[in-house]
Amino acid sequence: MRRILVIGLTAVLAVIIAVLGHQLPWSSPSSSSSSSSAASPPKAPPDEGRGTPGEADGVVPDDVTVFDDGVPAVAKLDPDLLKALRRAATEAADDGVAFHVNSGWRSPEYQNQLLRQAIAKYGSAYEASRWVATAQTSPHVSGDAVDIGPSPAAEWLSRHGAEYGLCQIYENEAWHYELRTEAIGDGCPRMYADPTQDPRMRQ
Repeated sequence: MRRILVIGLTAVLAVIIAVLGHQLPWSSPSSSSSSSSAASPPKAPPDEGRGTPGEADGVVPDDVTVFDDGVPAVAKLDPDLLKALRRAATEAADDGVAFHVNSGWRSPEYQNQLLRQAIAKYGSAYEASRWVATAQTSPHVSGDAVDIGPSPAAEWLSRHGAEYGLCQIYENEAWHYELRTEAIGDGCPRMYADPTQDPRMRQ
């Protein structure tokens, strides 16, 4: 009888240990997830746009040039900027260099999406602002800026752009060009380290 009692108690203890063992993993992930979420970067602001931006918002398909009038990112650039780009691109082609538009005009919705993505990538609004402006301050939204690629095209512009009034504005963005007509006679103005140094971005 005593032997049966010992066996019964042992079996009950085994069941209790097994139950507790199965419960422990449930508590562990919740504590680890709370600690990991505390260390994760802040979330981007909610998307208040009208869905995923497309070509009509300034998203650029592959292999678009400064001559592609059917692409809104090109067609909606400032006319004087576009004229200078096309003059420069024609001259660059003689040197075997082709200008591709990686980004040009952007809708406010597209700009806001890019800013949200940058905040998520860099972990703070400040770090994101070194690369992406708000819709209210971005020269892309006003059609006054273009991102040129590939690298040989940006390098060609860095050497010859001032002749056409095309200037790199930020040291950290070798692809970003804007029109500065005074550069034709006086050379391009001194670059800002990044957009956070640009007074236009503080409006």
